[in-house]
Amino acid sequence: MQIWVDADACPGVIKEILYRAATRHALMLTLVANQWLRVPPSPWIRSIQVPQGFDVADKHIVEQVVAGDLVITADIPLAAFVIEKHAFALNPRGEFYSAENIRQVLDMRNFMDALRGSGVETGGPPAFSATDRQNFANQLDRFIARQRTTTV
Repeated sequence: MQIWVDADACPGVIKEILYRAATRHALMLTLVANQWLRVPPSPWIRSIQVPQGFDVADKHIVEQVVAGDLVITADIPLAAFVIEKHAFALNPRGEFYSAENIRQVLDMRNFMDALRGSGVETGGPPAFSATDRQNFANQLDRFIARQRTTTV
């Protein structure tokens, strides 16, 4: 299993959690962004800078991800593609996207986009909180533990 990160919009505190987890569990962690990223020196952590452009990082992740990998993203269309490839998608707030919920989440995203496109003020997501950070860390730890026991 490898962990991929849609790193352009990933909060720094989430990246720090991922750096520690990759090192602690000896898991390959790859951050993909269209800007240069500084990552800690580690044989388990790397960053890939892709060219500027709409969804270039997302496309790179979709091309590289394989079944069983974990992708960290808040991008719902990317999560849908990841799930189609039988990989896992976790957002930075600690919520897993799954085959069971991705259609509903994608439909809600598209509905909200349509509302915004028609001029309706919908507001944005709530501010990232310490609870979100803890939820993410807990879900990541549980996921890694589950994967370790199923592959042993």
